[in-house]
Amino acid sequence: MLSPDLILLCVVLALASWRLFAPAWRPTLRLIAVAGATLLAAAQWVRCDFTWQDVPAYLLLALSALPPLHAGVVRRRLGRVGFVGIAAATVGVWMLPAVPTLPPPDGRYAVATQIYRWTDSTRAEPHTLNAHDRRSVIVQAWYPTTHHARASAGARLAYIDGADQMPRRVNGMPGVLLRRYGQIDTHAAHAAPLAPGDRPWPVVLFLPGYGASRAFYTGLVTRLASRGFVVFALDHPYESAVTQLPNGRVVGMQELLLPGERGRVGYMARQQSVRVADVRFVLDQLARPGAVAAPLSDGRIDVATVAVIGHSFGGAASVAALSEDSRVVAAANIDGTPYGDLPTRQLTKPILLLQSDSAETHHGEPFIAGNGALLARMTVPGLHYEIARANHYSFTDVPFFFAPPGRWLLARVMGGERGPAATQQVTADMLVAFLSGPLTGAAGDVAATAARYPEVRGGVVRQATRY
Repeated sequence: MLSPDLILLCVVLALASWRLFAPAWRPTLRLIAVAGATLLAAAQWVRCDFTWQDVPAYLLLALSALPPLHAGVVRRRLGRVGFVGIAAATVGVWMLPAVPTLPPPDGRYAVATQIYRWTDSTRAEPHTLNAHDRRSVIVQAWYPTTHHARASAGARLAYIDGADQMPRRVNGMPGVLLRRYGQIDTHAAHAAPLAPGDRPWPVVLFLPGYGASRAFYTGLVTRLASRGFVVFALDHPYESAVTQLPNGRVVGMQELLLPGERGRVGYMARQQSVRVADVRFVLDQLARPGAVAAPLSDGRIDVATVAVIGHSFGGAASVAALSEDSRVVAAANIDGTPYGDLPTRQLTKPILLLQSDSAETHHGEPFIAGNGALLARMTVPGLHYEIARANHYSFTDVPFFFAPPGRWLLARVMGGERGPAATQQVTADMLVAFLSGPLTGAAGDVAATAARYPEVRGGVVRQATRY
């Protein structure tokens, strides 16, 4: 289905081409064409809001409205301007669409979602100097339902928090680029009923990478929800690129280093502990009567035994939570580097290390040595798999922010030729096979799942490994 931006672009390109290169225009016909295109542009603006990707189309529309010009230098220059506008519009709409498209989840269930904004009154906020600030954690639940999003009459939740108050920069991207990302279709109905089941639904906590918003993992977590898991995706305020606090204020990243602290290693170790405290607080909230609204209340979800998974820094924090909280029975680390004393801990519960292609991500020594030490000290076999032709960002939605031509060019520069859709597919399959045993008691064969993908290599790790 064509987006309003693309429809406007096609109409204005046709009008501009006709205007610039047609031998003659009838004044009435020109006015009718320009008026029609102007009405279309106004409707598109009202419906979708302004975005920079449409500026070239508006400029071409303005050029088309000019009265006829005599042939010669002026017309040739106008033609060049038109071609520049066409090129800019094509790049803007095709390479960086104003509203990216995510693939729908592929499980047997439709997906529903709702958001909780909780404040822990027992903890100070470590990222601000205000002694009265309390630590907040934002949690978005994604869960299986039988109500499809397009059939739901309820309001849809925005893809990302604070779209109208976006910080100047979000993960290195100008905030203006994300102006309409709130309109991205998450393929999820808001607060739809939880799908019926014979037993409480298994619960998974998902932790994003350092600086990343929970929204950037919607493609992966909705796949898990559609496979029968209730996934609570966390945002860690002042560490996430953009977070809307319980009081409605939108904040970006804000690092607060200790006096005399040099480098980031110590800060990251402390932040890893903050994340574990956030996880424990969320688990307490899930178990507290009245904290979770229907349809996830009344014993419909299993909050006594949960798994924690995460990407990048979130993956390392997931393993740390596994080592510190008895309610966490399994953890999956997706491409994460452990900090602090985590590599020296002895784990007694199952973990899955799922990494991108080393040749493309170029994992550093802390990643290699830290995860190797963790796996070597385990009292139960650990699992380690590598996905060929996937890079560090392939697990996220970020590549979808580019249109297919842009993703192709990005893969030439950064790697990740496998693509986000295929990478998230194998990741979801591997996670479901890994989590089925600890959370549901069902037999999940990770090795058999990996064997379905020739480019996935790895297996059980029983001793120290260099990889």
